[in-house]
Amino acid sequence: MLRISMLSLVACVFLMSSCFKDEPLNMECDILSAWVEGDEYASNFYQPAQMRIENISSGEKEIVFTVRSLISLPKQLPVKFNLTPGAKITPENGSMQDFSNGPVTYTVTSEDGAWKREYTVVFHEASLPSFKFSFEHVEVVDNSSNRSSYHNFYEVDSNGTRHNIWASGNPGAAIIAQYDSKPESFPTYSTDNGYEGKGVCMNTQSTGSLGQMMNKPIAAGNLFLGKFNVNNVLFNPLKTTEFGIPMNRVPVRVTGYYKYQPGPEYTNAKKEVVPGRVDQANAYAVFYRNIDANGKSVVLLGDDVLTNPLIVKIAQVESLPPTNEWTRFEMFFKGGEVDDAILEAQGYSLTLVFSSSKEGDYFEGAVGSTLYIDEVEVSFENEE
Repeated sequence: MLRISMLSLVACVFLMSSCFKDEPLNMECDILSAWVEGDEYASNFYQPAQMRIENISSGEKEIVFTVRSLISLPKQLPVKFNLTPGAKITPENGSMQDFSNGPVTYTVTSEDGAWKREYTVVFHEASLPSFKFSFEHVEVVDNSSNRSSYHNFYEVDSNGTRHNIWASGNPGAAIIAQYDSKPESFPTYSTDNGYEGKGVCMNTQSTGSLGQMMNKPIAAGNLFLGKFNVNNVLFNPLKTTEFGIPMNRVPVRVTGYYKYQPGPEYTNAKKEVVPGRVDQANAYAVFYRNIDANGKSVVLLGDDVLTNPLIVKIAQVESLPPTNEWTRFEMFFKGGEVDDAILEAQGYSLTLVFSSSKEGDYFEGAVGSTLYIDEVEVSFENEE
């Protein structure tokens, strides 16, 4: 399993960033959840649960509702928000707004009026990018609190629509990053030397003296389909990783290219060298039901991504042997049957996970282990 080991180390420095949940209430300016107000709009969504977006991360700037069709969507919709205590929002909470021309910007102001945060709310038609990932689309995200910056990967489909489907542990690492840290100093970053064009580099890093003191001495580089929720950094780091994106196709196989070299010394959670142990990279994919029997949305987290009972199929590489040359890998999905009606309603989700240290979730691995990936492709049933 992939877990973001570095994140539990940040309690003592988390106050550097404004508007996080452990600051005084009158300084908070976050949207906690959002929903479309009115059952008469339910037919525009595949599932009633899609009308609500819960547990919005403090790091989110865009709130996306997925609908069946933009053509049939009413021109104006009322979106309701749950805000941090005392905060106010403009336009007015629950007011009718026109989303037909693109995102609507909302501004949240803290109770004391000293802090503001802008969010964009957008309605997207249910669509997915090509599942041929070349990792050519990358942006630099600046962390103003300590002048560090890191890379964020995204996809663009044939219509030019952006899909923010990739996440990594970089936002957590940014909280404790050194001043003036550059993207290449983070656990996951873009490289110009991919198999073709750009690629992704993931490397296992030391978390320094603070990490060793808390018996969490390393952080593995990682990349996954899903979201990173910084809200859970302090108290439950295993729930920062929200795995999966909704799907309407059944995955069969994952292929791609990689390079990998393990670091020189494998250590356990106490930073003790384990003689003879060699670090390993990891790659796997999970296909699961995203709505439970009660109609509630489900997302896999760091503590159940390979064990949740709603998992239908799993694909995992047996190994990624060390190599300095770009080498092809392949893994096949194995598991149960898929319900066509649930599939049509996007009732399944898919995640794809890469990590530079297979046991990084236990804070074990080798500092310096480096995994490169590029040209990853997911194949589906009934493809021509």
